[in-house]
Amino acid sequence: MSAFFSKLLLLFALPALFSAKKEMAKHPFHVSTTEIAYNAKSKSLEITCRIFTDDFEQILAEKYKTKTDLYDKKREKEMNLLAKNYLDASIKFSVDGKLLKPNYIGYENDHEATNVYLEIEDITDFRQLNISNGILYDLFNDQMNIIHVEKNGNRKSTKVNFPEKRTTVVF
Repeated sequence: MSAFFSKLLLLFALPALFSAKKEMAKHPFHVSTTEIAYNAKSKSLEITCRIFTDDFEQILAEKYKTKTDLYDKKREKEMNLLAKNYLDASIKFSVDGKLLKPNYIGYENDHEATNVYLEIEDITDFRQLNISNGILYDLFNDQMNIIHVEKNGNRKSTKVNFPEKRTTVVF
C-alpha cells in the first residue's frame, strides 16, 4: 500500500468509520486497525487493536456461547477474559523469526470502537516483524485488517484482506 494511500485512509476513512452515529445499526465496512509501536526505552512492542464494538461483541458471543457487553463494568473481568482468549487465537507475532506471545493488558471503549491493548516485552531491537492477523475473519469474509508499525520514528503500513492473514514488515 502506498504511503499516500495509507495517509488518505487514515485521514478520512477511518475517523469517519469509527465516529459513526449510535443510531446506525450496521457499518458498511468490516475493518480493524492494529497499531504496533516499538518503545526502545521499555524494550517492548506496544500493540493496540481497534475493533468495531458491535462486531467484537458479536464474535465473542458466537465463539464463546455467552452474552456479551463490553460496556458493562460489572462484567469487565469476564469480558477481559473473552477478549484475551479471542486475541490470543486471532493475532500472532514473530519477531526476527521467533514466535512471541503478547501480554494482554486490557480494553477500553472509544465511541463505536473497542481498543484492545497488548504488549510484547524484552525486545531489545528487531529487524523483521511477522504478523498473522485474522481478527474477525471468523465473522466476515470481506474483513480488512490494517496494520501500522512504528519503530524509531519510521512508520510502515500494510493491510491484509480475508482470507490472507500474514504480512511482514522489515526495518
